[in-house]
Amino acid sequence: MTRPEHLYVHVPFCVRRCSYCDFAVTVASDPPVDAWLDAITRELDGVMREHGLERLRLRTVYIGGGTPSLLGPGALSAFAERLAARADLAPDVEWTAEANPESLTAELAADWRAAGVNRISLGVQTFHEPALRWMGRMHGPDGAIAAVDAARRGGLRNISVDLIFGLPSRLGRDWADDLERVIGLEPAHVSLYGLTAEQNTPLGRWVRDGREVLADEDRYADEYLLAVERLTGVGFEHYEVSNFARPGLRSRHNSAYWSGASWIGLGAGAHSFLSGVRWWNERDWARYRSRVLEAGSARAGEERPEDGAGALERAWLALRTDAGVARGDLSPAQRDLVEQWLKQGWAAPVGERVRLTAEGWLLLDRLAVELDAAREAAA
Repeated sequence: MTRPEHLYVHVPFCVRRCSYCDFAVTVASDPPVDAWLDAITRELDGVMREHGLERLRLRTVYIGGGTPSLLGPGALSAFAERLAARADLAPDVEWTAEANPESLTAELAADWRAAGVNRISLGVQTFHEPALRWMGRMHGPDGAIAAVDAARRGGLRNISVDLIFGLPSRLGRDWADDLERVIGLEPAHVSLYGLTAEQNTPLGRWVRDGREVLADEDRYADEYLLAVERLTGVGFEHYEVSNFARPGLRSRHNSAYWSGASWIGLGAGAHSFLSGVRWWNERDWARYRSRVLEAGSARAGEERPEDGAGALERAWLALRTDAGVARGDLSPAQRDLVEQWLKQGWAAPVGERVRLTAEGWLLLDRLAVELDAAREAAA
């Protein structure tokens, strides 16, 4: 068994649910911190017993949500104490916590820093006030500026910022202006997310009912390519389809997912991958907590990626990062296909490897299927 070196912990609580959000979220302005701590601790103990893990050694820890910053001071320190009884952290551990701008203060940032957090991810999404209101975000246009300042005053310098592109044109959001404003914040990392209308979200219902229209393919592509141009132009490395980092500051936790490493996920809706099995938890907080307290697990389902599905997943993961694929690992049919990508400008050679370009990343799902189909044809 490959020992897991990466831990994800989900905080399901938010003051309100954003219009586009399809995450495992429970609306709670005063989250039950102690109940959350007890549940994730019990789940961790159950996973460790099941897999014969006496003690973990972790290289990355990621506290995501939901809104971890809604837990307030003391929560992550209490979690760190419980984790210390079960795990050793690598000297250079990357410990990320997510925050929404309206609930981050310098005091909370300092509290997190004392607990061991050394990287923060801010859900900025946009600086455009009408778009923020439409999304259901709680912070205003200047919220991101205040939050970045609070993080730095609290001792957190490794700051990642999330932005969403492809918003409905009727909102009048100026994407180029958002990019300039985020660059002005001088973050270490930027993550981009193209807006999608998930079926069970308010946005999904609006689109189905004809009350909202998403960006068309051309504008979606134009906004993505503009972001690539502006961010790489000021020194960010475009190291994954949606992620940009200053040199040496890539997300090591997310990179572990893309490399196929093992990890443990705790909390409502969290996913894990260990011993070749991927499993996921109950999404509803109350049901998750009840099942964990009763049985030490809230597993809702599992799968073992293998055979054709596993190969397609490996192709997709390889193509989504700047590591790309090694020519020597490709079949003749796959090499012929990649040559076509090179001619189209969808891929570029990097030594003995080939990686997708920004234009190629816009076609990621299609190209991964093509690469896997070429493998099957040669089998």
